[in-house]
Amino acid sequence: MNAPCRWLVDNSQLLPARGDALDVACGHGRHALWLAERGFRTTAVDGDSALIRSLNHEAVSRALPLHAQTIDLENGPPFLLPDSFDLIVVVHYLHRPLCPALVAALRPSGVLVYETFTRAQAARGKPSNPAFLLEAGELLRLVQPLEVLAHREGEFDDRMVASVVARRDSAG
Repeated sequence: MNAPCRWLVDNSQLLPARGDALDVACGHGRHALWLAERGFRTTAVDGDSALIRSLNHEAVSRALPLHAQTIDLENGPPFLLPDSFDLIVVVHYLHRPLCPALVAALRPSGVLVYETFTRAQAARGKPSNPAFLLEAGELLRLVQPLEVLAHREGEFDDRMVASVVARRDSAG
């Protein structure tokens, strides 16, 4: 199992101490497992049912508070309810129409950790589809009206990415 992305780990002091977490487009579940190991009641979602079965098996074998679900993030029915999570993590995934629902799914004082590729990554290979690559400064716009706690954009770990840690206002 790969380690969680450096952006998440390096900004762990900005995360809530506990609560309900969501890992969107979780893949093999490296972030979901990391969150559950730290005591978050974690939900992980991805469209690949084989990966979800494997992740649920791993969570059970390690007695972690993690439940993974197969969900079509782009064409399925809405799955995010407002005020549902204290922490949402999205890494290397972009579906712009989902962003408002992610922001709304945060509880007051909830935190969104998001990192994905920028258009500059296409010159390095994959991904290269513009639909999955951020324009310069776009991630900051996508997370509005959240308060940005940390942000970066450029080359990190040999990838061209934009990253943000943002918090919902405590008043909701």
